[in-house]
Amino acid sequence: MTDPFAALGDPSRRAIVRSLTRGGRSVQEIADGMSISRPAVSRHLKVLKNAGLVDVRPDGVRNVYSLNETGVGEVRSFMEEVWGTAVARFRLLVDNTSD
Repeated sequence: MTDPFAALGDPSRRAIVRSLTRGGRSVQEIADGMSISRPAVSRHLKVLKNAGLVDVRPDGVRNVYSLNETGVGEVRSFMEEVWGTAVARFRLLVDNTSD
């Protein structure tokens, strides 16, 4: 399994994740909204799937990709934890710094 943060390090993959927030989409639907080719989108989706961030289901002759709520939730939880700690440290610094 690929590290989800490594997978999200690429701007094209982040754009794909953003596009999937609106619901499941085929590779072609995702590619239509991007400046990269359909094969490139497929390669990025494979990385995102291996990182546990997207799921795929067959729909006739096409595959429909959607966000994996568990994988995205784990990333969100980590970021909320890190952000909360950073904010608490900043508040402590501000509260203990004299003008």
